[in-house]
Amino acid sequence: MNMYQLQQFHIQPMMKMDNTMRKRERSKAMEKERLQVMDLSGMSLEFLPKPSLDLATICKLDLSNNNLQEIPESLTARLLNVEVLDVRSNQLNSLPNSIGCLSKLKVLNVSGNFIESLPKTIENCRALEELNANFNKLSKLPDTIGFELINLKKLSVNSNKLVFLPSSTSHLTALKVLDARLNCLRALPEDLENLINLETLNVSQNFQYLETIPYSIGLLWSLVELDVSYNNIKTLPESIGCLKNLQKLSVEGNPLTCPPMEVVEQGLHVVMEYMHHKINSSDQNKTKKRWWMGKIVKCGTFNKQFRNGKRPEHVGYNMLKHQNINGLASPGFMGMLSPLRLFSPHRSPRHFFS
Repeated sequence: MNMYQLQQFHIQPMMKMDNTMRKRERSKAMEKERLQVMDLSGMSLEFLPKPSLDLATICKLDLSNNNLQEIPESLTARLLNVEVLDVRSNQLNSLPNSIGCLSKLKVLNVSGNFIESLPKTIENCRALEELNANFNKLSKLPDTIGFELINLKKLSVNSNKLVFLPSSTSHLTALKVLDARLNCLRALPEDLENLINLETLNVSQNFQYLETIPYSIGLLWSLVELDVSYNNIKTLPESIGCLKNLQKLSVEGNPLTCPPMEVVEQGLHVVMEYMHHKINSSDQNKTKKRWWMGKIVKCGTFNKQFRNGKRPEHVGYNMLKHQNINGLASPGFMGMLSPLRLFSPHRSPRHFFS
């Protein structure tokens, strides 16, 4: 085989691969053009009309501001390509179980209804990035919601009747905004340090119910805004002094004794200095300090997520030197240990209708 034949021998398979990739790209482009937006908002609908088009061609469905009392199971099951579903401001008491079929769903807005609980099948919407369920009657969220919604960036459940957030909430490692104000929260999950990307945490106006904030809040390195106003909190954890990126702290409406109100009134920088002093003080409880150090070591397993690849350093507080345990406590590894994966057979969303 001469040099020319050798070149042709290598070039032809590459050309075939290139042509195949181009065909796939064209197919994807055609598929995207085929998808449509259906807007049925503000039409005072009590029932959904029989659709005049293939539901699989819809990428966004807006049913907001109507009088719908239910969403048919059969309809939801056929929205195979929907990415945005907006059913806010209706009369819904529940969501269909077939919501779990929406494998491409990124934004779900069910605010302003009468929903008392979310279907467990919502965990199958693994592409979900934003969930808005404000102004409903939710008394709880699915226990394992945090194990599967690994792409969720915004969870907004304000103005409900939530007593607790499930412990699995701490596994939502992509979460940037958590809004749980105007509920009946008694406590927050203890292992908040896993929320490595959380920038905004609002648990205000839980009034007499919420009395404490977990010490682990000091490990939320990305936190920019913290609102715990109008609760029954007497003492803020000293660990707040380690939140180097914090820009806004709202604590009004609490019977605070630590930090004292005269410190709070002087602004965030004074509060942070006060907390720095508290966490480094000689009378700090030694058991709590050892616990805090252990948490920092654990949090170190997420070091790749820190901004600019560096761990924040806080004035007057020496971080421990430690050996990283690569992957063992990482979100990906913990996701593999999800109860849904360990104890349940993997089921395709379409099995709901088989």
